[in-house]
Amino acid sequence: MAETSSIFAPGVLDGHAALVTGGGTGLGKAAAAELLACGARVLICGRREEVLRAACAELGDGCEWVTGDVRSDSECARIVDEALERFGRLDTVVNNAGGQYFVPAEAIALKGWQAVTRLNVGGTLAMAVAAYERALRPAGSGMVINVTLSPHHGLPGMTHSSAARAAVEGLTRELAATWAADGVAVCACAAGHFETEAIQKYPDAVRAGAARSVPLGRLGRPEEHAWLIALLATPLGRRFSGSVVTLDGARDNWYGPWPPGGLADEGGQVPTEARRPSG
Repeated sequence: MAETSSIFAPGVLDGHAALVTGGGTGLGKAAAAELLACGARVLICGRREEVLRAACAELGDGCEWVTGDVRSDSECARIVDEALERFGRLDTVVNNAGGQYFVPAEAIALKGWQAVTRLNVGGTLAMAVAAYERALRPAGSGMVINVTLSPHHGLPGMTHSSAARAAVEGLTRELAATWAADGVAVCACAAGHFETEAIQKYPDAVRAGAARSVPLGRLGRPEEHAWLIALLATPLGRRFSGSVVTLDGARDNWYGPWPPGGLADEGGQVPTEARRPSG
């Protein structure tokens, strides 16, 4: 992993301590790498010890790991206490842990709906509250970053997750207002489709069409998401409290192939309307 950030000033997060849930893979691991490159010490957590060990070895100095299940209040409290014991402080919590499975809305069983909600909403709230009560409020400062999903107008095949992440965005706004007096900021980052191992588990047709649904013309790169997380961890991030920052290549503005088939010419471009000369 890079020893220094490619876009931030060296040492911008020196002395900073961060916790990244779901930090052993994908966007969580990329976020941990960038926070480390900016000078922070980082504790990654998840449920699979072997994955965390491997990630920590790859991420290098300044990174530590702990197993735990964010769906449990007591586990969240233990994870936060581990961060405090190892680093002596906790400045930023990245609620990255989450998950869903691809299924038509009408086929989602109540058990599946509850499982996705328990992880994506319950786990996010449990970790945020544990960090606030045990570390951030006592310190009088801190940042909680909740990772959600874009587009906001729905995710066909992942209705359960779309609803759960929308709930987290509402929760983010409420916690930001409630905890502001204690010096604690809360924001959300709505991530579009990124080139991670997670997208590889979806059906071939879904993967093939993902990039075509992004007006920017490509999937996101993990480091781009990580740059946003690091920015929100800096002092500037506090100004985003209560906000949802969308990072999806404009996919939130459109759903479907870009450009739309009905607007594109034979070359695949949106034609420009001829205008009458002025004057």
